[in-house]
Amino acid sequence: MPALESRVVPQGAAFQANSAALEAQLARLRQLEARTRDASAASAPLFAKRGQLLPRERLGALLDAGAPFLEMATLAGYCLDNPDPERSVPGGGLVGGIGFVSGVRCMVVADDSGIDAGAVQPMGIEKFQRLQHVALAQKLPFIHLVECAGANLLDYKVETFIHGGSGFYWLARLSAAGLPVISVVHGSSTAGGAYMPGLSDYVVMVNERAKAFLAGPPLLKAATGEIASEEELGGADMHATVSGLAEYLAADDADALRITRELVASLGWNAALAAGGATYEAPRYAAGELLGIAPCDQRKPLDMREVIARIADGSAFLEFKPGYGAATVTGHAAICGMAVGIITNNGPLDPAGATKAAHFIQLCCQSGTPLVFLQNTTGFMVGKAYEQAGMIKHGSKMIQALANANVPRITVHCGASFGAGNYGMSGRGFMPDFCFSWPNARTAVMGAEQAATTMAIVMEGSMRRKGKEVDHEAIAAMRARVIETFERQTDAFATSGRLLDDGVIDPRDTRKVLACVLAVCEEARRRELRPVQFGVARP
Repeated sequence: MPALESRVVPQGAAFQANSAALEAQLARLRQLEARTRDASAASAPLFAKRGQLLPRERLGALLDAGAPFLEMATLAGYCLDNPDPERSVPGGGLVGGIGFVSGVRCMVVADDSGIDAGAVQPMGIEKFQRLQHVALAQKLPFIHLVECAGANLLDYKVETFIHGGSGFYWLARLSAAGLPVISVVHGSSTAGGAYMPGLSDYVVMVNERAKAFLAGPPLLKAATGEIASEEELGGADMHATVSGLAEYLAADDADALRITRELVASLGWNAALAAGGATYEAPRYAAGELLGIAPCDQRKPLDMREVIARIADGSAFLEFKPGYGAATVTGHAAICGMAVGIITNNGPLDPAGATKAAHFIQLCCQSGTPLVFLQNTTGFMVGKAYEQAGMIKHGSKMIQALANANVPRITVHCGASFGAGNYGMSGRGFMPDFCFSWPNARTAVMGAEQAATTMAIVMEGSMRRKGKEVDHEAIAAMRARVIETFERQTDAFATSGRLLDDGVIDPRDTRKVLACVLAVCEEARRRELRPVQFGVARP
């Protein structure tokens, strides 16, 4: 397979400007993630007084030391919990991702009870269910470290209550699919939250700390007049010895996580999987150069082969139909020894490019090769010549192939992702297995200036048709509003806050992240489950 030759000049002014701009965006990302960690860590004195570990300490004790952990959706809820960017605490009240427990690749979720006692947040519900969907699709055991104060009744929204029920639905589906569901209850698990352990296959409870009840003492008294203590209603010892909700009773948080690790090790989950060990060559060019390659001005061109050269094994790339539909780049490569088909953009999608992409998608499905989409497009071409050339039908051909592809699809937003190009390049709406963004990525139906100009033309035409004098000041004000709205929502941090991806990543980590999720997909492909009609019901 031929190796790509880079034409990048790291010492150039443009490279340095791009690198500085992306470094600033990455600093912003790390500052927001640190804000969430610090907000949780501020509860350390209270947790220590209660003899508890903080949520992230629990994760650290559960996961294999030194093994990779892919944390997902770290910006969930950003500027939705609080419109002030300086006060918003992202994350949705959950820490979750894919990691190893006793050598087993698992989906692990921890309620961040250091923040508002783990109270349910609207975007936290969506994040939790996204992690459940990934676990189901990729055949991952699901481990939930539970400590949740329940819904915030002062900020009650009926849609949060209704949509929250889907989390219980997916717990049942995970169990029925043959995937172990494990709840480790560290503290309160109240009302609907009581169904977290109730719908799990295995439950570990921390003695004298864990509580699970449908109605706590205040609600019980309000609803029935009955007076009972928390321990009588739902203490860990009661559930381990009387109700049968808990299988394992732990002395403290650390003991509960030790039990969980031993439980996962006892499942023999990896017994049927052949050992890996493929050898491969590192890219010829440094991953650090990706910061200087991605243009801070999205109107400037970027040859995506330069990106491929820094993520593919040996920088090798066998390009498919390079002379046909040249703005759409397709070809075969490998990432950490795993074969992939890559589809990316050096410009808008035209009829030939869409046809080529559809052909390539079908060929990858024929060979069982996973697809990696590196998005960098302003969309499908428009204009008389392109409409007459069949842009609609050829674009639809690409979307048909994409929507029905039966191989893993992984998407990385590397630059612009505008219009139907977002769809055709496997955007979130087309349900890729995983979707990540670089900090410089921009996603919208179109660019802000194009949207404002379109609306200005429409507004001026409407005034003229009605016989009114054109109000240029009103049009200018409208243009400013449209541009501000688009710019605010186009930013990668804003789209990630709405869970329109699985997280913003450092471009330098692209190869590592792709290798991680490709391995997840490959393991899922090789794993045979024993599904049943119903999830496991406890006695």
